[in-house]
Amino acid sequence: MSESNGGELTALQAALAAEHAAVYGYGVVGGRIGAGRRTEAQSGYDAHRVRRDALVREVRGLGAEPVAASAAYALPFPVADAAAAVRLAAELEERVAGVYSDLVRAAGDQRRREAAGALREAAVRAVRWRGGSVAFPGLAERAGTDAATSGVSVTPTA
Repeated sequence: MSESNGGELTALQAALAAEHAAVYGYGVVGGRIGAGRRTEAQSGYDAHRVRRDALVREVRGLGAEPVAASAAYALPFPVADAAAAVRLAAELEERVAGVYSDLVRAAGDQRRREAAGALREAAVRAVRWRGGSVAFPGLAERAGTDAATSGVSVTPTA
């Protein structure tokens, strides 16, 4: 595998890890979200499952072993009610958008188009959850935040 393909594989694995975390996170969101937004939460959950499964196939297609989901993830804050669930969903989407932004930079041709589409979808879901947008979705430095300190990620606990 060439160095450029290695960077693409690394970005694919990062996107897969983010999708695993999003699927987990949406499970938490679904348990706390109000009835009025339950359909939206189910839609987000389903979209991330589809993306996750597609990424598993892509990584395998490159001859690599897909990164596995963790058994559990540490949430960036307690999710005790519907308002926190909405906030978590928005943060999950922003995190996923950021990872797909990296994949857009690393990938070429069709995979770049697919990653750009995934970034757009995550950014749109984030806007719907948050009720507002940022100028450059997926780019923490453009949004005026630092991804390393924003508490956006859902991290594996084991």
